[in-house]
Amino acid sequence: MIKSKHARRMQNHHKRNRGSSALNLVSLMDIFTILVFFLLVNSSDVQVLPNAKDVEMPESVAQEKPRETVVILVTDDDILIQGAAVASVADVMAQKGLVIETLKAALVSQTNRMLDREVAADIAGREVTIMGDKEIPYRLLKKVMATCTDADYGRISLAVMQRGAETTA
Repeated sequence: MIKSKHARRMQNHHKRNRGSSALNLVSLMDIFTILVFFLLVNSSDVQVLPNAKDVEMPESVAQEKPRETVVILVTDDDILIQGAAVASVADVMAQKGLVIETLKAALVSQTNRMLDREVAADIAGREVTIMGDKEIPYRLLKKVMATCTDADYGRISLAVMQRGAETTA
């Protein structure tokens, strides 16, 4: 059987390249290394606030990202600081006066443990973030904020969910 030039050339080509199927892993390793470095560099600027399923935060169009602070979480039942329960909402609502003593003691201990030494000396630089459901009573929020002020925290922030800026026509 007579083969055409093209058929003979294809047969020789297949004979030459039959056993040389190798995978080059160097390029693949380079890509994964770059990917790991990218993820490490870009994962450091995210602040994770504690997420409580029963707290629905209000929305805001603020563009500024939150800073690392002491976090107070106000749920329907408890007041938590850095995840540890310090007071019951029912007890706080029943008490007279604005200052919640157990919360104040926890805030003072957080000042000594968490904050930088420079900020610990500067009352105006101390920050606290209050996370609370948008339906909590103002009277409770006022007591929590008064306690923060009494514990020498100069900057009080309320955590909100960021939504897109609305356009006006």
